[in-house]
Amino acid sequence: MAKLELKNLNKTYSKTVIPINDVSISVNDDEFLTLLGPSGCGKSTALRLIAGLEPPTHGHIYIGDRDVTHLKPGDRNVSMVFQSYALYPHMTVYENMSSSLKLRNFEEEEIKKRVAESQKLLDLSDDLLNRKPGQLSGGQRQRVALGRALVRQPDVFLLDEPLSNLDALLRERVRADIKQLFEQQKAPVVYVTHDQVEAMTLSTKVAVLYEGKLQQLDPPQRLYQTPANRFVASFVGSPQMNLLELPCDNHRAKLGALELPLPEGLSTPDKIVVGIRPEHVRLPREGDEFTLEGRVFLVENLGMQNLLSVRVKGSENQSESGITLRALLSADEDWGGEDVTLALPGDLLHWFDLETGDRLRQ
Repeated sequence: MAKLELKNLNKTYSKTVIPINDVSISVNDDEFLTLLGPSGCGKSTALRLIAGLEPPTHGHIYIGDRDVTHLKPGDRNVSMVFQSYALYPHMTVYENMSSSLKLRNFEEEEIKKRVAESQKLLDLSDDLLNRKPGQLSGGQRQRVALGRALVRQPDVFLLDEPLSNLDALLRERVRADIKQLFEQQKAPVVYVTHDQVEAMTLSTKVAVLYEGKLQQLDPPQRLYQTPANRFVASFVGSPQMNLLELPCDNHRAKLGALELPLPEGLSTPDKIVVGIRPEHVRLPREGDEFTLEGRVFLVENLGMQNLLSVRVKGSENQSESGITLRALLSADEDWGGEDVTLALPGDLLHWFDLETGDRLRQ
């Protein structure tokens, strides 16, 4: 097995188009790294650079102790699963899975052994091995694409949004299969997605990219609990975090009639961004220090929960239509009608600089 390392990687198409901007990441054996971000953030470009499908403008790519930056794709010993599966339509499943080994002149017995091992891991029946891709379901085609990557026994696995073509229920099932499958592998895995649920459930660590730059590299739980900046806070978590631009005075941020003390050691800016996740906004309990009054103008029934959109009373002078706060409450909680009182736990507030977006308190 071999560690994957990206050092100061850069890809520039023009002065204004820089999909990868000075990105440094390492992925060890047994680690599952997800590159997460919106469309156009550079995550698929990063994967193509690792695979050798495009050359970097600057920087280096190491697999183990080898500098593979300028090696051809076939010389890097990586396996890639594409979004479109990229199966040969005229070949059977067995032929698709064994094609890369035949190109490398493996003995037939070794090919059969490796295909059988992958077939068992992926629960592919003998009958499926004789079918062609056009005779398979979307989930079966995805497993075949994974099997073709597994038989290579590569130093690094690369997966480019492999679930995006599946429907929601099938995506959930295949996601669970992928998690189990790669827990049994030792090689580093780099997985690309814009779906944060995939990133949070599959990964040992996540690299959040935006406009070609690495925003945060951490285990999923730390991304959720301690987002490094305003972008990560808004992108990670569903429903999206409440991010409120509030005026400040006397070392306090004002939210309607509620005044929130700023973190210790922080000078008082004119404005600050306060974040709190909807699942952390709750109905008041005894001893709650920070409560506010609001008016419910939208309720979204999510089955086991209700997502309330609340206009904070007294905030009309802080924005054109007042400040909106969303609260995720259990379906059995009674919030009392149109007027509601909500509590904001002080230890679950996030503070961000209005200008830079950087986190102000760890």
